Order: sequence, then C-alpha cells, then structure tokens
Amino acid sequence: MPAWSINHDSGAVLPALIRRIHEARESNADAVTIWGSGTPLREFLHVDDLASGILHLLELLDPPDIVNIGSGEEISVRGVAELIAGIVGFRGKIVNDLSMPDGTPRKLSDISLIKSTGWSPQISLRDGLTLAYQDFLRELKQERLRSI
Repeated sequence: MPAWSINHDSGAVLPALIRRIHEARESNADAVTIWGSGTPLREFLHVDDLASGILHLLELLDPPDIVNIGSGEEISVRGVAELIAGIVGFRGKIVNDLSMPDGTPRKLSDISLIKSTGWSPQISLRDGLTLAYQDFLRELKQERLRSI
C-alpha cells in the first residue's frame, strides 16, 4: 500500500495529521510520513481551555497586564503523530522524512503567571485530540471538511 505524507505548508499540524492518518487507515496504507526528525517539541491547548483562561482573567479584579495561556506541557511532533495514530486506529508505521526541515526545535509557553491566579487547563491532549477526531468524522460524514 502507499504511504501518506503530511504537508506542513499550511502550518496546521494537528488537522493535517488527523486527516492523513485517518486516510492512511482507511486505505490500509503501510506508513504515514512526517517531515523532519519528529523531535521538535510543541505545546497544544484545546480551544475550550483557551476560552476558560480568558474568562478567568476577565473575572479577576486585578488581572495581569500580559499573560500566556497554554498547556505548559510539550510533546514531540512524532509523539503527537503516534498519539493520533492510536486514537484513529492506524497500525502502520510513522516514517520520518529527514530531507524535510524540522522547524523550531521547541515552542513552550511559560504559564506560571496565569496558574498563580488559580487557572489551569482541564482538557488533556489525548482528550482534545479524541474530540477533534470525532469532529473530523462528523464533518467528513456531512461532507463539510475544509481544505488544509
């Protein structure tokens, strides 16, 4: 079977990975190819946690002037691809295309300030990805998927 590859031109890593890994599973592909080594670290935050953080700040009497809202946790690009593969049920290999760039080695927010106000994210990466995959399947069924 063919291998699918992820195109990172759009910068939308999670939607691209979800779609491609799903398509690879559906076509019984042997592998999905991701760009680079897979070692760069990324931070992901569910949009509902972002909204919760913003609302929390709006309710404070004396909120900080500038604050980062994030998960405060990082995972490698390969790690997130493997997590998505497990959620989607893809049993093939994840192959790294070392001829392609990795991008920035690390992107992590310092969320200590917002945490000191009593807020922290509540949706785990696994739960958020599971919800995103369910949304993907719903949009696919309704033929409403957007291009990425």
